[in-house]
Amino acid sequence: MENKKRLTLNSEKRTAIANVFQSHFEREESPVMKKYYKAKETYNSMRQHMKIFVEKLVRHQQPIEDVETIRTMKNKYGDSGGDLFEDNCFVFKHNYTTVDSEGNEKNDYDTCHVKFGLGRRFGLAYYRDDMKAKSLDPDYYYRWGREDRRNPRYYETENACEKWLGYKTSSNDDKSVITPKAEWESDFQLWVIGTHYCHTRQFNVDEDTYKVLKQFNDAKENLVLCHEKIFDYVEDKMKKLRLGLKSYRYFDQAKSLADKLGVALNESVLNESSSLALSVYSPENLASLLEDKVEMTREEKIAMFRNQQNVAVN
Repeated sequence: MENKKRLTLNSEKRTAIANVFQSHFEREESPVMKKYYKAKETYNSMRQHMKIFVEKLVRHQQPIEDVETIRTMKNKYGDSGGDLFEDNCFVFKHNYTTVDSEGNEKNDYDTCHVKFGLGRRFGLAYYRDDMKAKSLDPDYYYRWGREDRRNPRYYETENACEKWLGYKTSSNDDKSVITPKAEWESDFQLWVIGTHYCHTRQFNVDEDTYKVLKQFNDAKENLVLCHEKIFDYVEDKMKKLRLGLKSYRYFDQAKSLADKLGVALNESVLNESSSLALSVYSPENLASLLEDKVEMTREEKIAMFRNQQNVAVN
């Protein structure tokens, strides 16, 4: 029986293999992705309720009759008739009193800025999957921004992502395409009495109402945090994987690793046209490093290394 020739790996093939593993780590069933989708579902649900909640709060303090009165005055007297603005951001103020150890009272307040528009970092988190489907990199900030923003790739990627989101436009853009930013800007707006500066028109609320508003902002921040955790989770695994793949010479070694992790890896994904390192990053050991379990301590890694060294000698 003729032996099948082993397929030798090169840099391009290792990259193709790494991409398959990354897709596996980012699959919907992975722990971090489950948390991300749950956070997104929670935000979407809260957003629908919050629209109704905020409208009631605003209209209680600024009845639509008062808005129409200002509109009539503006139509008659122009800008001197008053200020009206259709907005999707609102500042709510909770006043309270504290008492110090000596019994002195002090008046203070907290504010909660509720925005229904699409923030930049939030947009990257919310549209993560959509952007990846367009071959964009919504992870660019976590990949480069936290360390060195002067990396040319950071700015190139930022520009591409912001153009897709709708933060950067030009006269040559297809006007029939509604960007996510434009869609969110028009999704929920209320006519309010005052200027276009949110902080100039604050709505007073009690403590319980303030907590509800804060929960909505927390849900938004949680989605951004889940996005960051996805990147950190996957990048940690990919660093180990890339290091291990460098020591693999043949495809069957990568295939063995894939089988141990349940990754669907076939030769079709490839673009056809030292013993100690191999031991440390053998399919068995690398699979252990990439599994979702507690990270090995420094002492455990040293012990594994020495054990593999003894095996290599014997």
